[in-house]
Amino acid sequence: MTDKTRSPLAELALVAICAVWGLTFVMVKDAVELIPVTTFLAYRFLPAAAIVAVVFRRHLGGLGRKGLLAGLVMGAFLTGGYLFQTLGLERTSAANAGFITGLFVVLTPLFGAVLLRQRAGALAWGAAGLSTLGLYLLSGAGDGAGVRFVGDALVFLCACSFSLHILATDRAIRDHHYGALLAVQLGVTGAFCFVLAGVQGDLVMPDSTTVWSALVVTSLFASALGFFVQTYAQRHAEPARIALILTSEPVFAGAFAYFLHDDRLTAVGWAGAALIMVAILAVEARPRLRLIRPLPER
Repeated sequence: MTDKTRSPLAELALVAICAVWGLTFVMVKDAVELIPVTTFLAYRFLPAAAIVAVVFRRHLGGLGRKGLLAGLVMGAFLTGGYLFQTLGLERTSAANAGFITGLFVVLTPLFGAVLLRQRAGALAWGAAGLSTLGLYLLSGAGDGAGVRFVGDALVFLCACSFSLHILATDRAIRDHHYGALLAVQLGVTGAFCFVLAGVQGDLVMPDSTTVWSALVVTSLFASALGFFVQTYAQRHAEPARIALILTSEPVFAGAFAYFLHDDRLTAVGWAGAALIMVAILAVEARPRLRLIRPLPER
């Protein structure tokens, strides 16, 4: 516990951002049906990187060689996460993608234990087992359908990448300014996708309001504004309450997918989603297992 004074405004703002993050799953899925994935990601992250770079321009010069290297490593994991997530959205439902992406909460302490020899504990491993069963059921394997398996697998790789990104960030921010690191990693993701799209011959200008609206929401609100709101909330609310609010994002994703996309999970799928949410909540309930959420993982 901390001695922070509770701020309902900060909490309400973070709830709103979680709703935006949930909405982006539907919007991105619609957008990448009209524009190549790498092109969409390039147009999403280059403006976000520019905005953050302007805000933290005084700190960028102070990163130094080690700080820049740390930002590049974080950017590599972030790039992998968004590529896997967006490619997965082409092949699975927005609801599935939302719940599976949320598994990064469960995976982070496990990767920390395996790669960094951090103590995870029985709860973390139990949550991993529970979420594995939930993923099995959510993917459709539980009823023998095998529906959307490839897309779900890609989004699971996204969750793994985001977990590694959080671990890398947790170390980097001890010695380097967080805003400067954020500008670097957003720039890495945008630049890599821009070059890849160019090599593939996929660089095109959006000509649809569906794509433009998705770019505005994901770049300005989900990425740039989302970071500032989350930072504000973390400074004015208890960590336990922040963690609880953050777990609402998969729920928002499922709700928006249901109402806007008519994504309807089977009974087995809902059981899987419920198990994943229980696993996420179990990990979030233990402060020792919670690491900083340095960037909207959406």
